[in-house]
Amino acid sequence: MANPMSTATGAQRILIIEDEPDITEVLKYNLEKNHYQVATAGTGEDGLAAARDTLPDLVLLDLMLPGIDGLEVCRKIREDPRTRDLLVIMLTAKGTEADVVVGLTLGADDYIVKPFSTSELMARIKAVLRRAEPREGDSDDEAIKVGPLAIDLRKHEVRVDGKPIELTLSEFKLLSFLIKKKGRVFTRDQLLDAVVGPDVFVTARNIDVHVAALRKKLGKYGSWIVTVRGVGYRFEEV
Repeated sequence: MANPMSTATGAQRILIIEDEPDITEVLKYNLEKNHYQVATAGTGEDGLAAARDTLPDLVLLDLMLPGIDGLEVCRKIREDPRTRDLLVIMLTAKGTEADVVVGLTLGADDYIVKPFSTSELMARIKAVLRRAEPREGDSDDEAIKVGPLAIDLRKHEVRVDGKPIELTLSEFKLLSFLIKKKGRVFTRDQLLDAVVGPDVFVTARNIDVHVAALRKKLGKYGSWIVTVRGVGYRFEEV
């Protein structure tokens, strides 16, 4: 059974879906200490119900859950029109590239490998929440079109050959940035600054896994995100 949100007027709301009570309590304590409203759930089923009922600003989702595991919870969150736009950070003891790419491909906005420090957790949460905020200079009616790729910045929609594809917020921002600056080469650190922000501690490895997931979703056009060996990435119609 899920526990309801703690009350903090005007605070952003975070749902923790985690089956380990000790980890849940530590997460809840630190989040409330940082002025977030917090709800908790110990199973995937309860977590999905809580996500639909409360529509939190962000979900902290453990990968290893009894019953429905975290990957399936993430999939169901993204498939449900009521919850598809919720921000999701996966908490996982699995740190291999394959595990991370699967999570990001299913729609996670970020991931944190256990064990992690409180400062890293808070930085990641703030970064993901900040990425969801409109940026100064983003036009409400701005659209980008490159060949078969069309991006609607106002609606946060991407179409390939006229068909919509589902991207996480990080993937959307990364693709938009690269297309706007097509032909230019950017290092991983430059892409992190553009997509996440310069004041947040995130490793350059995050960019690699986001690129891998993005290429897969773009299908035959994924090769347009070109790896410049030893430097970083650029967008180019090839």
